[in-house]
Amino acid sequence: MPRFPHLSQLLTCAVLGFFACSTQASTPSSAPDSLQPLLITMNERLNIGDLVALTKWDSGKPIQDSTREAQVIANARKMAVDRKLDPDEVAELIAAQIEANKLVQYGLLAQWQAAGKAPDTPRPDLAGQIRPQLDELQNRLLQQYADFAAYRKDPNCPSWLGTVRARLIKDQLHGQALIRATGELCVASQ
Repeated sequence: MPRFPHLSQLLTCAVLGFFACSTQASTPSSAPDSLQPLLITMNERLNIGDLVALTKWDSGKPIQDSTREAQVIANARKMAVDRKLDPDEVAELIAAQIEANKLVQYGLLAQWQAAGKAPDTPRPDLAGQIRPQLDELQNRLLQQYADFAAYRKDPNCPSWLGTVRARLIKDQLHGQALIRATGELCVASQ
């Protein structure tokens, strides 16, 4: 990227001097357009964790489902190859989504156990309704990740991530889960 991409910036530097140019150059850039849709999809996936928690409450089944998790990650690896993405990076991304989703489920179940009841809301079918939604979200998530991947090593990435993520947090539990879901999204350049 050229040092002075716009003529107005060049003129400002000429008038105000080097210090103004140095300050301007160190100002973080705005987040790429591809970050917000990616985080919205991650957040949507976490909100589906609320529904999964309800089904686990009703069925008494454990939250941990290693077989299903392995299938989801294996499928993501295959999709990564088709999209020319690093399968290991995609596996890490999806594993983070799974762990974040379980964080929501454990948190909600603990709240409901303390209250002695879960919310009285309709329960969708886990296999027939929720998992197809999660599969569709995974497909969208990988496309959005592919759109954002070039920015992962940008030095501004953590700042962008913090700003965009803060706008999506609705409560402490889901906020912590979103932090977990995005934990490895930005990587320090080597």
